[in-house]
Amino acid sequence: MADRKIPEINAGSMADIAFLLLVFFLVTTTIQTDAGLYQLLPQWVEEESTAEPPKKNKKNVMQVKITASDQVIVEAGKQPAQINFDVLSLKDRTIEFLTNNGKTEDLSEKPTMAVIVLQNDNGTSYDKYLSVLNELNAAYNTIWNQASKDKFAVAYDALTKEQQEEIKMKYPKFLSEADATDFDKKK
Repeated sequence: MADRKIPEINAGSMADIAFLLLVFFLVTTTIQTDAGLYQLLPQWVEEESTAEPPKKNKKNVMQVKITASDQVIVEAGKQPAQINFDVLSLKDRTIEFLTNNGKTEDLSEKPTMAVIVLQNDNGTSYDKYLSVLNELNAAYNTIWNQASKDKFAVAYDALTKEQQEEIKMKYPKFLSEADATDFDKKK
């Protein structure tokens, strides 16, 4: 038998086709990106401070806790904690706390000293956390809008940056989110 040569297959066109398919899928594919919550994070601190923070007056702190069973517990100032608090009335309760200006002895002395602390359990549902956070943010937005209407006779969104800063200086947003814990294990 004679030596037969096997004919070669031209693979150049296959490489072109593979490249064109790769480019096609890169161009036509949409990459999904999850939209998260817009939150202003605290400023990064290189070294831990050894100085103790100033002690806050308890009546200037409103604590909002969400348990693993999605119960909302609200403790505003020196008033006793309200268990199984209705989320829909949280906005009004927060506005009352922030705008107290010392009228009620048990609540905040003035808006510049009022702090709201939000803490949730590790088992809290995301929907309940978002609904509570939305109500707290809505309270601040309502206060800012009312203050801008009182002072400038226009809505807060229509103000200039300087005017908005002036309103925020009068009613600063001190909304602190504490680390998630296990409330049930503390018992």
